[in-house]
Amino acid sequence: MLWLRPDVVDDLNEAVASYWRAIDPMLPAPGDLPAGCGGSLVVPGTNGRPAGIGLCRHRHIADDILDQVWGTITRLDLTPRLRTSAALDELLGQWRDHLAALPEASGEDSAAMINWPSRDISGVNALLKHGMQPLTVIAVRPARHTILAEDAMPPRSAGTSPGVLIREARPDDLDAAAELEMGVIRYDAHFGTAIIRPATEALVREDTHKMLTEWPGWVWVAERDGRLVGLVHVQPPPSSDWIAVMTRPGTTAYLQTMFVGPDERGSGLGAALVKRAHDELDARGISTTLLHYSQLNPLSVPFWSRMGYRPLWTVWEARPAAALRP
Repeated sequence: MLWLRPDVVDDLNEAVASYWRAIDPMLPAPGDLPAGCGGSLVVPGTNGRPAGIGLCRHRHIADDILDQVWGTITRLDLTPRLRTSAALDELLGQWRDHLAALPEASGEDSAAMINWPSRDISGVNALLKHGMQPLTVIAVRPARHTILAEDAMPPRSAGTSPGVLIREARPDDLDAAAELEMGVIRYDAHFGTAIIRPATEALVREDTHKMLTEWPGWVWVAERDGRLVGLVHVQPPPSSDWIAVMTRPGTTAYLQTMFVGPDERGSGLGAALVKRAHDELDARGISTTLLHYSQLNPLSVPFWSRMGYRPLWTVWEARPAAALRP
């Protein structure tokens, strides 16, 4: 198809790359377009060049994958390449018409999703007009030795909470660590970013066992009187490569979990756990750390800002997918 000719895509990618460099130096260069479903979403432009194109990808999350917890089972993702932000409105309208013809878009366990650069405020009104909501943030923290002037870090946290030992997790921590991992999911379920399913606890336990045995030295726990009361869990490279493409080139880790029991919140324990993780990541030469948090979680936004993270991408959704408005 004309709109997918390599020279057309390259031209659009260069325009997007120039714009992204101007608004946020932590963004990556636009990558290859994913394999879409075959629908032709193109916004006409001038001089025979499209003002924008979009590819819709259909994903169905299997029952035996932990990712089923973090959103709907059916996910219809739009990847846009826009020469101007004005093209987003028309592209979303075309996408809505495309989804209206798909039976799976009407299922209650479905979502229309788009990752939008958080600092690109030009698209917000179009996304809202079409009924999308900002549910999740991908936040970024550059290492101290690679820090940009505009991303100045807050002061280092003070010490650990009195009476608490922060240490590396061990395989015999499995039961308590899995329960702390479930704590994050139970809390985020209040905001729609996590959906507890029949297999959730078993999948969390399996994932926790893997991280304790295959990634020693990347999980830290807080222990009080022999009881685990907090946990921070980092995916090291190359296990974090799946999300590393969302930021500029470098060595990227993904902070998968940070959870402190309700009785310990407000004591500084969460900050102490994150400080331990950051000190280790900086010492190991990790240049960038990414994480997800719920935009609606009243605890996450201020906490992660204090820890030196700021929004990089915002994940906008319409649920079910057919709820996307024209």
